[in-house]
Amino acid sequence: PFFFCKPADAVVPSGSFLDYPSAIQNLHYEIELVVALKSGGSELDADRTLECIYGYAVGIDFTRRDLQAQAKQKGRPWDTAKGFDASAPLSPIKQAGSGEPADARIWLEVNGELRQDAKLSDMIWSVPEILAQLSRYFALRAGDLVFTGTPAGVSSVVAGDRIQGGIEGVGEVTIELVSGAAI
Repeated sequence: PFFFCKPADAVVPSGSFLDYPSAIQNLHYEIELVVALKSGGSELDADRTLECIYGYAVGIDFTRRDLQAQAKQKGRPWDTAKGFDASAPLSPIKQAGSGEPADARIWLEVNGELRQDAKLSDMIWSVPEILAQLSRYFALRAGDLVFTGTPAGVSSVVAGDRIQGGIEGVGEVTIELVSGAAI
């Protein structure tokens, strides 16, 4: 897995508005299963990570591809491309039952047009594998939110677009891109 961090203020509730500044040249969405932790640790074994999970949510990871491309070209980190205001809309967190939502459908629509549609079982890495690997680099803590990756279908959006996505049995997230919104 590949990891990056978003600041806590990037997270906004479903139903929010994302201000689409005129400086953005290429904004992309990525629908993702989000894992909310109730505990953590360092260097966890994959079989222990499910004990750390409080629940699951649906998130959208927005990326400014214009800034990401500039950073990649210069060999710099992607912080500004991934960690901007309201770049991580999140559904309400649903408390975990037993196990993980392994075979649920994950989907995303832009203005009612289906853009991403897959099964969580198609993920390259399982939730336990992701958490175990992440815990080798960072101590996981209660309250951490871990976005787990996106299926095919990532593309750009513009001001005026309404994005809605969901995961069966977990929830839905909606965000509208507007010019000049008060976030």
